[in-house]
Amino acid sequence: MRRHVVKIAPTGFFADYGCHVRILEEARALQQRGYDVTVVTYPGGNDPPGLPVVRIPSWLHRGGPRVGSHWRKLMLDPALLATALTRLPSRPVDIVHAHLHEGVLIGWLLARMHGAGLVFDYQGSLTREMLDHQFIRAANPLLHVFSWLEKLANRLADRILTSSENARNSLIAESGLPSDRVVAVTDGVDLTRFRPRQPDDTDALFNLRHRLGIPPNRLLVGYLGLLAPYQGTDDLIRAAQLVLRQDPGAHFLVMGFPNQEAYRHAAHAAGLAGHLHFTGRVPYADAPEMLRVLDIAVAPKRSESEGNGKVLNYMAVGLPVVAYDGPVARELLGQSGLRVPVGSVEGLAEGLLRYLADPDLRTRHGHALRRRAERMYGWTRQIQHVLRVYDSLQAGH
Repeated sequence: MRRHVVKIAPTGFFADYGCHVRILEEARALQQRGYDVTVVTYPGGNDPPGLPVVRIPSWLHRGGPRVGSHWRKLMLDPALLATALTRLPSRPVDIVHAHLHEGVLIGWLLARMHGAGLVFDYQGSLTREMLDHQFIRAANPLLHVFSWLEKLANRLADRILTSSENARNSLIAESGLPSDRVVAVTDGVDLTRFRPRQPDDTDALFNLRHRLGIPPNRLLVGYLGLLAPYQGTDDLIRAAQLVLRQDPGAHFLVMGFPNQEAYRHAAHAAGLAGHLHFTGRVPYADAPEMLRVLDIAVAPKRSESEGNGKVLNYMAVGLPVVAYDGPVARELLGQSGLRVPVGSVEGLAEGLLRYLADPDLRTRHGHALRRRAERMYGWTRQIQHVLRVYDSLQAGH
């Protein structure tokens, strides 16, 4: 009988960002390896074709996708637990694969009921995320409660998968967990869909630039991801000002959500309206083509506790990348790309200007990053690490 993996996703899966992409690509890769996968999640997301999704009642959902921590989770998570215990297909569960710390707390009881292994897909510290998203302040006494819950979730999991070696090392050092319980499984990328531009793409990309309203003969610098201070969106706008003072032939394309209207107003106030376009939310299915229209990609993420999967998408498309020199970007980019000090707007601008002025460097770094993605980060390779963890748990049951 095919093995059955239940993914607990305490978020409005599927939305077009972050951990949602990892959940989706892991699930697809597991299906390709002969596993049955069921995702248990909040209402409000989109159902990916071919992937069974079980949701809590829709009346509990209001509005669009909610990014990061929010108080409504106090109502949604008990409903997610009840849904996981009562509405799954009537068949055994071999692995409970939990995402986010709440997912572990919900998935623990399900795993015990089925005698299944509990795997925690760790995307970063719960309390650090709350601080990064400005959900809670460091002086708030509730931070101690959330810190206790974070430690509890870490202890409940049979295995923890981290999205980088840096996250693995940090988690082991801070939690005291045995090193054999924590396995680094770096984010992956679909190397077929996310590919470099080819001659046959010329007409489609020309038409795309026209639809986006990008003037011809401008080199295009792009960002695709969430828009927030911890993602470096504010820094990117300030860096664009510095770049355009020296190179008015550049253009910036900022793709993502939320807060796009606030950032659009900020860019307009900074005098960038004619050189910086905001697209709003980009469906994940459209992301490969949107990235192929770019000449340079930028990843100014300030948070050092989370993964940075957008960098892998940039690499797979063969784009030269300017990134803040955090440990995750360093791990992903290796010796290629341009890394600048975290928080240095001037460094960000200097890196972009260097690429804008040197087409040979853009080409060399773009090709090198594509080769690195092919060698190390395709999901066909990354899912092998996940399967070894599954096998080790099932051998012990």
